[in-house]
Amino acid sequence: MLKLKVQIPEKLGFLFSPKRYKIAYGGRGSTKSWSFARALLVLGYSKPVRILCAREVQRSIKQSVHQLLVDQIQLLDLGKFYEVTETQIRGANGTLINFAGLAQQSVESIKSFEGVDIVWVEEAQTVSKRSWSILIPTIRKPGSEIWLTFNPDLDTDDTYTRFVENTPPNSEIVKINYDDNPWLSDEMEQERLHCKETEPDDYPNIWEGMCKAAVDGAIFAKEITESQEKGRICNVPYDSLLKVHIVFDLGWNDAMAISLVQRSTSEIRVIEYWEDSHKTLEHYSNTLKAKNLNWGTVFLPHDGKAQDFKTGKSAVQIMKGWGWNVETVSEMSIEAGIKLARMTFPRVYIDKSNAYGLVNCLKRYKRIINSQTNEPGTPLHDEYSHGADNFRYICISADQMNNHAMDVKMPEISVGGWMG
Repeated sequence: MLKLKVQIPEKLGFLFSPKRYKIAYGGRGSTKSWSFARALLVLGYSKPVRILCAREVQRSIKQSVHQLLVDQIQLLDLGKFYEVTETQIRGANGTLINFAGLAQQSVESIKSFEGVDIVWVEEAQTVSKRSWSILIPTIRKPGSEIWLTFNPDLDTDDTYTRFVENTPPNSEIVKINYDDNPWLSDEMEQERLHCKETEPDDYPNIWEGMCKAAVDGAIFAKEITESQEKGRICNVPYDSLLKVHIVFDLGWNDAMAISLVQRSTSEIRVIEYWEDSHKTLEHYSNTLKAKNLNWGTVFLPHDGKAQDFKTGKSAVQIMKGWGWNVETVSEMSIEAGIKLARMTFPRVYIDKSNAYGLVNCLKRYKRIINSQTNEPGTPLHDEYSHGADNFRYICISADQMNNHAMDVKMPEISVGGWMG
């Protein structure tokens, strides 16, 4: 067997030492992918291993790192050792490299990966919580490893929070950028400088591996960026002297979004936020009462006045029947509500832990883009719009939130409730 001389950045030397998780994240030009591909090929050359190269979505082999590995095989002069097919790469010693998209996998189909020695997840920033929850427990062979490379997107992405903010044990993690690459070409350096000059807002993410404040085109991008910079997304503790107001965005099949909000003079404090679905108002009322907080007003959207055909009662009637003080959010167009929300943002403090889901929704709330004109249209109705709608209701109702004592009775709940 030939001895291989492999050049990779010093920061990535840990790739040849055993660790459960090996993680490299950062900006463009750092040789992350290039180095990980080389390390895998060298390890596969030194001993027979089963390797899975995965990403969140892979509709064809062209979307995988297959070509990158083929290029590195040639550069390492391993063409005689590795046999390349359209879907696999096979080593002469039994090493086998496969490729897969995680989003397409079910709990059953992913069981075929149980015998894998190393999983390399490229562009890991896009991997969903669901995919990680399926993949990680499946890779359980003694000594098995999970490798990640990615350029961060948002700090609320599951991959970032799971591996960077809450790094698991037996991990090696590095942030690596262009200035850690001793072989950075003149062409890449010119691209970097051009980006710094012409795209100064995007440069920190593209080249320095810093998280974006919001997704590209986010409706509240400017406001959420300013909130982060000025420390308004922070620890926001419950103040027992202030009333806790409850803001609902009603849903059944869609998400029911609920915020707990306190107001102190002009400050609006979101102390908690959560989403759920397929639960009755009875369930949410019980859940809230169990918290035993200093309750204020329940704010329901204007359609909360509509009677449900199954119960013959509206959400407003049902919640009042259970002893809550209920108001409906003033009617306002979505665009007017967005404008008001932008104006209200400087007064809002959001708890970074207990209202994490709301922050994530605000970072991802976007408009529909016309495919022909490329012009933005109405806000996109998706998994993030419920939280954004909830925030809009908070802003519309903020001036009605007070801390006056209220005669709020909390009777036992009768069976039945609004179904959405």
